[in-house]
Amino acid sequence: MGIDELDGRLLELLAEEPRIGVLEASRRLGVARGTAQARLDRLRANGVIRGFGPDVDPAALGYPVTAFATLEIKQGQGADVRTHLAGVPEVLELHTTTGHGDMLCRLVARSNADLQRVIDRVVGFDGIVRASTAIVMENPVPLRIIPLVRQAAEDRSRKFNV
Repeated sequence: MGIDELDGRLLELLAEEPRIGVLEASRRLGVARGTAQARLDRLRANGVIRGFGPDVDPAALGYPVTAFATLEIKQGQGADVRTHLAGVPEVLELHTTTGHGDMLCRLVARSNADLQRVIDRVVGFDGIVRASTAIVMENPVPLRIIPLVRQAAEDRSRKFNV
């Protein structure tokens, strides 16, 4: 699904102020309330907006250490490994990948020493053959979406204004 300039402005406004109401959003965007609501509903229905939950910082919860683990999985064990990893609270994300590993997961821990406990729990499953872990030193570009939203809106605008 492509987004247009109004969708992009709505997404940017929601990213800046997630608790804004539809009426206030429509006022700031200069569109009718029904237009803002319809756009919001369409973005949600198409999976562009996945939720409105709080943006929680693991470090503020007492998990300041972040690491990425690349996992090699026994053939045919992917589903079981996914189930295992979904049960480890310190596994924040899991991606299946191409290349040297089969899965990449983002982990958090209370300390470097605690990271060993987390890794042991992650790899303590028969379906995982090998793991390679890298500890994050800093995060100079945290997860961000708004620059991509802007680019997608501009791309669509250029496509239809050519």
